[in-house]
Amino acid sequence: MTFRARHLLGIEHLAPEEIRAVLDLAETYVELNQRTVKHSDALEGMTQINMFFENSTRTQASFELAGKRLGADVMNMSVAHSSVKKGETLIDTALTLNAMHPDLLVVRHPASGAVDLLAQKVNCAVLNAGDGRHEHPTQALLDALTIRRAKGRIQRLTVAICGDIAHSRVARSNLILLGKMENRIRLIGPPTLMPSGVQDLGCEVYEDMREGLKDCDVVMMLRLQKERMDGGFIPSEREYYHRYGLDAEKLAMAKDDAIVMHPGPMNRGVEIDGELADDINRSVIQDQVEMGVAVRMACMDLLARNLRAERGARAVGVMV
Repeated sequence: MTFRARHLLGIEHLAPEEIRAVLDLAETYVELNQRTVKHSDALEGMTQINMFFENSTRTQASFELAGKRLGADVMNMSVAHSSVKKGETLIDTALTLNAMHPDLLVVRHPASGAVDLLAQKVNCAVLNAGDGRHEHPTQALLDALTIRRAKGRIQRLTVAICGDIAHSRVARSNLILLGKMENRIRLIGPPTLMPSGVQDLGCEVYEDMREGLKDCDVVMMLRLQKERMDGGFIPSEREYYHRYGLDAEKLAMAKDDAIVMHPGPMNRGVEIDGELADDINRSVIQDQVEMGVAVRMACMDLLARNLRAERGARAVGVMV
């Protein structure tokens, strides 16, 4: 199976065949997770530390469950009560963790690039669970798996990503992944929520949501990242919903079999109509949650294989 990465810090450095390797292995874990006994020994004897500097429910729970189902010893580090709050630097934290000899380190951090910095200071495999506005690679991979299972393929589709593009690491990772897999990507949102240089991203940009949704196969809504906004990016939530909230009338512009996605947590009545979010005929939002566990299992499994191979090669070198 082709997957050469030592860490999973982003989608940018993954080749299309590596993306497919993750999705193919994740398919086997989807099947495992639907069994009565949901257990594998892929990470048996390994230690996984989850370190979340930002609050998270879905992602942290998903990584924890994934590690336990693979047989790892899983520790959730409470950053709110850690030495970081007492003034310890990120590098000192990394060195402290490294001395504990973990095998997998899952990190979410509010600063872009922080996870990459950690990865340079530790001897284990590092997985980026979201860093600032930079990337959220496992979210893009689980979205890709969800799309592939719903549409039968992950290439040559028209995908609309709608809402707060400027502040979204989910949007960035999906843009990169969907671009690598030869899809047509449309970004829809107000100019205030578009990143600078958006015209250079290789996608179509729409301010009018109805126009942007025409004949789309996939409609991917984004959460308004209020915690990253330091000014008046939208006039009001009511006005935002009127223009950019997904409802049945706007969705009618897309293809009849278009699927609706949202990474969560959702602001119902702001980004998406509540009834539409729960419509099992169009919405795959709950499927995204299910795919998240399987994809994270696949990512950790593949990184663990590479880590074991690296350690084995090093041990042989020492013996020689």
